[in-house]
Amino acid sequence: MKKMTLLSALLIGLTTLVHSAPLTYEGKSGVGKGKHIVFIASDHEYRGEETCPAIARILAHRYGFKCTVLFGVDNDGHIKPGSSNVPGMEVLDDADMMFLFLRFLAPDDKSMKHFTDYLDRGGPVLGLRTTTHAFNGLKGKNSKYNYNSRDKSYDWGFGRQILGETWRPREGAGHYGRNHQFSTRMFVVPEQKDHPVMRGVTDMHAMAGAYSAVPIEGSLILGKNQVLDSMKPDGKPLANKPPSPCTWVRTYKSASGKEGRVFTSTQGASQDIVSEGYRRCIINGVFWCLGMEKHIKADMDVSFVGPYQPTKFSFGGGRKRVKPSDLAGFESPLLPADK
Repeated sequence: MKKMTLLSALLIGLTTLVHSAPLTYEGKSGVGKGKHIVFIASDHEYRGEETCPAIARILAHRYGFKCTVLFGVDNDGHIKPGSSNVPGMEVLDDADMMFLFLRFLAPDDKSMKHFTDYLDRGGPVLGLRTTTHAFNGLKGKNSKYNYNSRDKSYDWGFGRQILGETWRPREGAGHYGRNHQFSTRMFVVPEQKDHPVMRGVTDMHAMAGAYSAVPIEGSLILGKNQVLDSMKPDGKPLANKPPSPCTWVRTYKSASGKEGRVFTSTQGASQDIVSEGYRRCIINGVFWCLGMEKHIKADMDVSFVGPYQPTKFSFGGGRKRVKPSDLAGFESPLLPADK
């Protein structure tokens, strides 16, 4: 009986370990072999928990990168959009790049230490949509990273200082048109058509409503958005909403003195990346951030790997009772149906 009890305990322990381990897609071969990208997904509305593993699979399966995806989770380990409980952030210690889809998080100091150490060494960063306002409610020395921080040495926090913009509607950085009613057409700034990030990028349409943005000085604007009068790609542009920056690149200077490359886009919802042109732009952005622009080809394969079935984004939406381990492998559905 004691042997059976011990065996049962070991099996439970192993099961718990598997379910709590970070989700990793390991590429076998390709130009990305040897590079480790860490994705962190936890936003309340736009289904970053779907966008991130979908992009990670493409990069791993098609180009050989090692991609680890971390999620905000509940106390039982189920994916919980917008949760500040993000297990596994220690993997940032050996990451070559950080890919973020966050909104208003306040992780504990231990988790934030891995995040801030990464920034201090000048690692490349890619941020989508609400990541411009990634943090809110951080205390003490980490409070400067909050989206509304007015710390004179780090004004407007992580979003403005690293990504180049935060959430500040009074200063022209907020919703632009009616979200969930007006979709967005994005286009390449003509002067930047030859930039590596825009190589092969043509039509881009996003279901998420446009943001207005005034990127920090030193940002290179690559794409602008156009508010449409419907949720359809062939919607008509609204005359009273002139194009606003939606995609840009920049560098930030870290505590180590190293400059880190940054790609920022105000779109990125799970339904947005159905657009091949926009998906290509993001993939190109990853390569550029890593200094691998010579490998960006106009006809790179950016098709999805495995079943991709995005849900309609909304507050309180998303699949229920899904654990990161349910997304393992290249053929599991993203995301599986509710349990």
